[in-house]
Amino acid sequence: MFSKSLDTVRHAETTSFLNADRSTWRLLPYGLLCAFAGLTLYLLASAIATVLIIAGREELIRSCAPYLLFPGGAALLVGAMLIGTDLFLLLPFKRQYRPEACDDLPDPSITAVLTALNDELSIGDAVRDFLSSPFVRRVIVVDNGSSDRTAECAREAGAKVAFEPHRGYGRCVYRALLEGLSQPDTDLTMLCEGDRTFRASDIPKFMAYLPHAEIVNGTRIIEQLRSRDTQLTMFMYYGNFVVGKLLEAKYLGQGTFTDVGTTYKLCRNSALRRLLPHLNSSIDLEFNAHFLDTALRHRVALVECPVTFHKRVGVSKGGNASNLRALLVGLRMIKGMLFSWGPG
Repeated sequence: MFSKSLDTVRHAETTSFLNADRSTWRLLPYGLLCAFAGLTLYLLASAIATVLIIAGREELIRSCAPYLLFPGGAALLVGAMLIGTDLFLLLPFKRQYRPEACDDLPDPSITAVLTALNDELSIGDAVRDFLSSPFVRRVIVVDNGSSDRTAECAREAGAKVAFEPHRGYGRCVYRALLEGLSQPDTDLTMLCEGDRTFRASDIPKFMAYLPHAEIVNGTRIIEQLRSRDTQLTMFMYYGNFVVGKLLEAKYLGQGTFTDVGTTYKLCRNSALRRLLPHLNSSIDLEFNAHFLDTALRHRVALVECPVTFHKRVGVSKGGNASNLRALLVGLRMIKGMLFSWGPG
C-alpha cells in the first residue's frame, strides 16, 4: 500500500508538466540567501557611516552609500520576491502528498550496522545493547581502520565485523548501508554509531514512525531527551537546527527537519536500493546532510523521530570534536545544499 501510494504520487507528478515543474522549484533558500546578503550590505553601510561620522568625514557618506545601499536594497527585494513566491504561490503544489499509515509493513526484523573508529571502550556495550532489542536480528560493525581492539571487542560481544579500508566518515557509512542491504533475511537497516551516544531503547520509536516513512531519521534536537554532558555544545545544537531548517526550506512542503548531523536512522531496504546509487561516499563529515538532501531530492518519504542522546564513550573523531570543526562542517553542509556536493 505504501509503495503503491508513492508510485501513484510519482505518476501524478508527471501527468501535469506545469504542476510537476512548480513542485520542484526551490526558491525559498535562495531567497533567504539574497535577503541575508542584502541585510549584510545594509549593516556594512551603517558601520562605514558610523566610522566616517566619528572621523568627521560626513561628506564621504553620500559618495559611499550608493555602492552599498542600492545593491543591498536590490538583494532584499529579490529575496522577498523569491520567498513570497515560494511560500504563497508554489507551496500548494508542493504539499500534494500526505502519506497515510500503511498496513503492509516489511518484516520488522532489523540488521543494525554500527560505524566505528577506535571505539574499543564502547563498541562491546553498543553491540550488546542492540542485540538485546527484540527487533534486531544481527549487528554488523564496520571498522574504518581502527588501531585498537575495536574489531576484537565487537566480535566478542556477538557482532559480525566488516572492514572498510578507505578512511572517511562517508566511506564508512556507505559501507555500513551496503552491509545492511546485503542481508537477505531482513528488510530494514538500522544505521548507528558504536560510541554509545545512541541507545537501542529508542528502536520502538523508529518502528512507530515506520508506517509513515521509508526512512526514519533520528533527531537529537530535543532538549528534554539529551544528556547535559554530551559533546553536542549549544553552538552545535542550534547550528544543527539552523541547517535543518535550511533543508526544510529547500524542500518546502516535504517535511519538518531539525537535525542534519545525526547518524541514527532506520531505513527500508527498498528505499536504500533506490538511494545508494545517487550518494557520494567520498563526502566526509557532512555525509548525513548529503544523505538527507539526496533522499528528499529523489522523493524518498522521510520523517524525523526524537531520540535520546547520551555522553560519548571515548574521544570524538567527527564534527563534534570542537566548535570550529563543527562550524566548518556546517558551512560545507550549507554549500552542498545550496550549490553542489563535492568530495569531503
